[in-house]
Amino acid sequence: MDSEGQRLPSNPSAMLSSLLAKRAKLHEELRNIEKQVYEMETSYLQDPSQCGNVLKGFEGFLSTSKSTALLKRSRKFQPEDRLFSLSSVTSPAAEELAGGRDGELH
Repeated sequence: MDSEGQRLPSNPSAMLSSLLAKRAKLHEELRNIEKQVYEMETSYLQDPSQCGNVLKGFEGFLSTSKSTALLKRSRKFQPEDRLFSLSSVTSPAAEELAGGRDGELH
């Protein structure tokens, strides 16, 4: 029995097929979760209503002279600011960053 309580086939060929199908399903789930993290992280880093974030700090939070134009503009951030996405080597951000580095090498 495997970890989900399902009996694996006794035939090695069928077992391999079953395990490969399970691997593909888990890989797809991982890609979906990483995409969600990437999208939420983008939203967080670009949120104009914030006076800072956990990566850059909150120095704007205590400022009494907040400009509404400053609050409404989209925040600029570097790909290296994606702390959560870059914690996985297979995330869209890691692939994006690796692609940029490959372009610089040639």
